[in-house]
Amino acid sequence: MILSDRDIKDFIKKGLIVVESEDNKHMEHINCSSMDFRLGKYFKIYNHAQHALLDPTKPETIEGAVKMITIDKPNIPFIVQPGEFVLGVSMERLKLPDNIVARCEGRSSIGRLGIVIHSTAGYIDPGWDGTITLEISNLNRMPVALYPGMRIGQFAFSTMTSPAEVPYYKKSTTKYQNQYLPEESRISYDPEFNGGIDKIEKPKLTLKQDRNV
Repeated sequence: MILSDRDIKDFIKKGLIVVESEDNKHMEHINCSSMDFRLGKYFKIYNHAQHALLDPTKPETIEGAVKMITIDKPNIPFIVQPGEFVLGVSMERLKLPDNIVARCEGRSSIGRLGIVIHSTAGYIDPGWDGTITLEISNLNRMPVALYPGMRIGQFAFSTMTSPAEVPYYKKSTTKYQNQYLPEESRISYDPEFNGGIDKIEKPKLTLKQDRNV
């Protein structure tokens, strides 16, 4: 069952769904069946000029290939070039209970500029806590300016028939819980690679308490 605007407000008021932002204006962005979220100020780009390959079996090829860009001044855009792929992040932090899932979808007005905000990762598991990494692509032939703080996507919430037996925070292969910055792929830490996640030292994610950097 998809939550209506009335239900979204009620679930947030009761603390069943937690949405946080630096300015606490997210409650103004609730629509009839979803909540708009905004673009954060952190971006990661892949440095293809110095790295030849991203190999899922070799985490160093992925982690060493990204560069962070921070836009912390007002009215300064991040310009996405045609055909470019960029990792962005939601301004809002989202925390879900064990019986609610969410979907991350792009806004129609953004899509009509040629901007896609997720490649495949539009599903947010029950038990999730953190910001949402956005997989931003520009399908247009023209560059597109994106501004931190602009509404770029929406969350739609659905209730499950019963609480998850193993919500996201209990999964043995959890790699992104409590993320704050946009996080590059951690596929190298999946069990099918390199003997499993328990045999590899997982990267330290940037948690909420590290925001003032």
